[in-house]
Amino acid sequence: MGRRLGLAAGAAALAAAVWAMRDVPAALGARPSGERAGRVRRSRQFRDGAFRNTSPNPVLPPGTGRQVAREFLRRTPRRPRLPVPLMTPGPSLGGDLDAVWYGHSSVLIEIEGRRVLLDPVWSERCSPTSFTGPRRLHPPPVPLYELPELDAIVISHDHYDHLDMDTVRLLVRTQSAPFLVPLGVGAHLERWRVPASRIVELDWDEEATVSGLRFVATPGRHFSGRAFRRDQTLWASWVVAGERRRVFYTGDSGYFDGYAAIGEAHGPFDLSVVQIGAYSKGWPHVHMTPQEAILTHIDVRAGVLLPVHWGTFSLAPHAWDDPVDQLWREAKARDVRLVVPRPGERVTIDDPPPVDGWWKTIM
Repeated sequence: MGRRLGLAAGAAALAAAVWAMRDVPAALGARPSGERAGRVRRSRQFRDGAFRNTSPNPVLPPGTGRQVAREFLRRTPRRPRLPVPLMTPGPSLGGDLDAVWYGHSSVLIEIEGRRVLLDPVWSERCSPTSFTGPRRLHPPPVPLYELPELDAIVISHDHYDHLDMDTVRLLVRTQSAPFLVPLGVGAHLERWRVPASRIVELDWDEEATVSGLRFVATPGRHFSGRAFRRDQTLWASWVVAGERRRVFYTGDSGYFDGYAAIGEAHGPFDLSVVQIGAYSKGWPHVHMTPQEAILTHIDVRAGVLLPVHWGTFSLAPHAWDDPVDQLWREAKARDVRLVVPRPGERVTIDDPPPVDGWWKTIM
């Protein structure tokens, strides 16, 4: 009897594991093929079988691998003691540039009456599986199906914390907006049943006009990949420009001199949306420190800085609140206009609320 129960339990566990893994092959995405692969090979950024940054960019510089491993093995990163306060976005107060931060890098930009969603990730984990990988520290402030009608969905690159299969699939069913993605990323979307008519793929410095807005894929300093082979798809920062207002989004990137060139070519910007979290001395070239985020904001000649890529997923050994604490100090020292909204809070860029240190009340 006991043996039969053990066998039954083992079979049930195996069946549960198989069920949990059923979507992993699809979540890994697809490699570019056909004409898409041809565009990839013709890109100036694609050399020797992979996309390259404008300067050498090892993810882990020589000699840092052991240091990084030790940091992760020893880390006990400080996390919020109380729940992260969430808000439901209120109506626009009539301005022509608002922003709503939903957590991590997911931001709704309302610009001149159009709505642009950046890097939407609504899943519980940023991972190809539902049972392992970094887990959210707070739920999304609103369900994905309650988002207003979108005019464009912008993806910076194909890492799991920026491109999520389940989120994309739901957006295909609930929205009609096109996806603007860096070169090669469309292969993932097509595998997830996104119609080809809703995919706009751009190389660096290429642009497209959608709903009267101009989108430009601009350089970044990062890498890509959803499985074992890296850099088969491109990564990008983005310019979103209307007739009067302009927004710059870094995506994920290390600090580099290309930001000054972006500011010269496309600035000034009313708003910069800048990655500030998940930094380490072990990978200095692929994510920015808060101090470098301030330099980026200044380089691109932006008015207000909205920090992202912090507060939702724990992706580095530093404490949950360390990125925003450092950023706030640096912004005051450099006289940078900063907004740090709660997830779900609407911000009017022409009348930004003062930073109130809300995150300190939950630590």
